[in-house]
Amino acid sequence: MDTSRLEKLLAFIENEPNDEFLKYALATEYLRLNDTQKALAYYEDLVNNHANYTGTYYHLGKLYEALNRRDDAIAIYQKGIEVTRAKRDMHALSELQGVYNNLVGFDDDDDYY
Repeated sequence: MDTSRLEKLLAFIENEPNDEFLKYALATEYLRLNDTQKALAYYEDLVNNHANYTGTYYHLGKLYEALNRRDDAIAIYQKGIEVTRAKRDMHALSELQGVYNNLVGFDDDDDYY
């Protein structure tokens, strides 16, 4: 197992414990190493303490889906949609809307009016 990247990230976060990018990088690295519990802890920390870090919502939702936590995935996608809409982050909003629609069974061709 290649832990050198993980070791570097852990060393960086010791100096910058509230750095949202480092937390995101650690979550992603733990997920890559199949340590879903640590990945989950970092992603949840991000949405709870750095709510405007929009990239988190998609990945946390996907992790919830993989853990068969459908209701949590739906809720986190909805929260992410609200945050990205408020920030006018149209790319992230589009991605979140797509995974949300897919999860709840909306078809892209459905009429929402």
